[in-house]
Amino acid sequence: MTALASPRTRAVPPQGTRGILTAILILAALLGASVLIGWLLASVTAQVIPGAPAYLLLVWTLLALVILAPLTLRTFPWLTNWFYLLPALVFILAFTVLPVVLTVNYAFTNYSGQNSGNPDSAARQDATLNADRTQVTLPGLDSTAQAYLNCSATNCAGATMVLYDEDASVPYRVKVASAQDRTFTLAAPAPAAVKVTQATRINRISYVGLANFQEIFSKASRALWPVFLWTVTFAFSTIVLNALAGLILGILLYNKRLKGRNVYRTLLFLPWAIPTVISVQMWVALFNQQFGIVNKTLGLLGIVAIPWLNDPLWAKVSILMVNLWLGFPYMMTATISALSTINDDLYEAAEIDGASRWQQITGITLPLLRNSFTPILLSGFAFNFNNFGIIYLLTAGGPAQEGRESTAQSTDILLSWGYNTAFVSAGGQNFALASAIALIIFFLTLAISIVNFKAAGVFEEARK
Repeated sequence: MTALASPRTRAVPPQGTRGILTAILILAALLGASVLIGWLLASVTAQVIPGAPAYLLLVWTLLALVILAPLTLRTFPWLTNWFYLLPALVFILAFTVLPVVLTVNYAFTNYSGQNSGNPDSAARQDATLNADRTQVTLPGLDSTAQAYLNCSATNCAGATMVLYDEDASVPYRVKVASAQDRTFTLAAPAPAAVKVTQATRINRISYVGLANFQEIFSKASRALWPVFLWTVTFAFSTIVLNALAGLILGILLYNKRLKGRNVYRTLLFLPWAIPTVISVQMWVALFNQQFGIVNKTLGLLGIVAIPWLNDPLWAKVSILMVNLWLGFPYMMTATISALSTINDDLYEAAEIDGASRWQQITGITLPLLRNSFTPILLSGFAFNFNNFGIIYLLTAGGPAQEGRESTAQSTDILLSWGYNTAFVSAGGQNFALASAIALIIFFLTLAISIVNFKAAGVFEEARK
C-alpha cells in the first residue's frame, strides 16, 4: 500500500506559501542547472573551435533546459501547474537579478574603457613565432614583459596574450608560461592554422576593493553633494509645483456649472499626450537665448534676453518650468478622478449650513483628497528623483560650472551623473565608477523612500 501511495503523494503539491516557495526554488534550480550546463558546453566548444560564436551559450542552455524540464516534471509531477512561472523567472533573472549582480560586482573592479577585458589594440606589436610555435618574440617592445602584460608575477606565468594572423581579423588567446625580455614562452603551442604576425595584451579587469567609493567621496564637494542636493530640490520642487497646478485646475474643471469644461480638459491634457521627446525639443527651441520665441517676446517688452539654458541658475528654472508643463496634466487628471469619489451630499449639506466655496474646499475636498494623493505624491517624487529624460533632453546636464567634475555639471542629477561617468566621461568610459555611483544612488533612494513612507504613515497602515 505504501509503495502504491508514493506516486500519488509526489503528485500532491505543497499547500500555501510553502508550496509557492518550493515551486519557485525548484524552477530556479532548473534554470541554474541549465545555465551551468550551457556555460560548460560553451567553454568546451570554444576550446575545440576557437572561432565559435558567443551565442552558442544560449543555444546550449536552451537544449539543457529542454532535456532537464521533462526530468524535473517526472520527479515532481505536481510542478506542471507551476510551469507558467518559468518565463517570468527567466525575465526576472535576465533583466533584474543579473544586472543588479553585475552592477554590484563591477563597483569593486576597475572595469572601464581602458580595462574592458578585451585585447588592447593600442598596444599591438609586430610578432614572430619560432619553429615549434611555443615562443613569441616582439622585436619592437621597448618595455619589460611584466610591464607590457600588466602581470603580477615576475615571469608572467599564467598571463594571457593575444595573437593575430596576417589579416588581423580573428584574435587567438594563448596562455604564457614564462617571459624574458622580449620573448614569451607559451604554455601550449599556438594553433597550427595561425600565421602569427602581431600580438597584444589583454586589458585586464581586476578587483580594486573600495577604491571607486573612495574616489567618489574624495571628490564629494565637486560632484556627489551638489548633485545630490539639486536632485532632491528638483524632485521636491517638481512634485510641489505639479501637485498645486494639477489640484487647482482639477478643482476648477470639476465644477459641473462650468461651460465647456470638457474642451478645457482636452486642451490641458494635450501636454501629457504629446511624446516627451517632441515636447522637450520644442522647449529647447523656445528657450534659445538668441532666436527663441520666449526671449523675442521679452525683447518686445523691453526685457533683456535671459540665458535660459546657458546659465546654471536659469537652466534649473527652465527644467522646473518644462517639467511643470509635462507633469501638471497627470496631477489634474488624478484630482478630477479623486473628486468623483466624493459624495455630492457633503457639499450640499455644507452649502445649506452656509459654508462658502473656499470653506467647502478646505473643509471637505482637501482632507478627503489626502488619502488619494499621498501615494501619487510619493511615486511622483520617486520618479522625478531619477527623471533622467528631462535632464538629458533639455540641458544634457549643462551648462558647465566652475569647480565641478566634467561628468557632474550644474543641472546633472544623480542618474545623469552616473550615465555621464559610464558612457561620456573624459578619458573613456568608466563603468566601475558608474556602478559605484549606482549603488550610492540605491542607498540614497532607499533612505529617502523609507522617510517618505514613514512620514506618510504607510507602515502604520500596513500593520493594520
